Amino acid sequence: MELNALFKTSTPVIGVVHLLPLPSSARWQGSLPAVMDRAVQESVALASGGVNGIIVENFFDAPFTKGAVDPAVVSAMTVVVTRLRQLVAVPIGVNVLRNDAHSGLAIAACTGAEFIRVNVLTGVMATDQGVIEGDAHRLMRYRKELEADVKVFADVLVKHAAPVGSMAPEIAMANAVADTIHRGLADAVIVSGGATGHPPTSQDLASAKAAAGKTPVLVGSGANVDNIPKLMQSADGVIVSSSLKRWGQIEQPVDPNRVGQFMDAIATSR
Repeated sequence: MELNALFKTSTPVIGVVHLLPLPSSARWQGSLPAVMDRAVQESVALASGGVNGIIVENFFDAPFTKGAVDPAVVSAMTVVVTRLRQLVAVPIGVNVLRNDAHSGLAIAACTGAEFIRVNVLTGVMATDQGVIEGDAHRLMRYRKELEADVKVFADVLVKHAAPVGSMAPEIAMANAVADTIHRGLADAVIVSGGATGHPPTSQDLASAKAAAGKTPVLVGSGANVDNIPKLMQSADGVIVSSSLKRWGQIEQPVDPNRVGQFMDAIATSR
């Protein structure tokens, strides 16, 4: 895929809206309007700060299920994404954690969102939710069935997880990228560090970029104003969340000033 066709730039910055706990989650507070208000505030701050896209995640629903989420989560995310699409002009994506790609695709198809993020599209990963197996076969058939022009951005060796089996890291990354693209049919791949807020290594990014060919490679975690010029040497775009929050703390709302600072920093690497 051509990133420029979707984001109007070949090096997009995709900000993240972390939804407050949703109905049926362990920390649900009983107010969907409060969830909506925070999501609106953050999406407007991101869009006005100059990001090229936004991805909406049920981040604060942890602990996550490794399978299908509760229907109430799907309903709530659909309501939120519908509202955000009325407010901001940038493309919107959906990530239903931990790995409910089918629900993410359904939400995107019904709301007009342009892309989804899938943590495990191919392969088998050991995670804190247990062993998660990729299911590209069903997902891509479902996309065809829905006739949905929704792009699939897939993590490779996703954070907070480890691949089942042993292989040299540089070989594992290259093989996983190739499988995700050619056998999983991902439209773009995402490379992250080991955990939320941790950047990928230069070696991992370089290996992913070499294996990806013309398929875009996005940084999936850990980008900040200090390291983004270096990260973009081996990446086509970035998904950023923690460093755009107030004081750089993940539980805080998006800080418009930090968004502006980040966009200024990445401008030097474009």
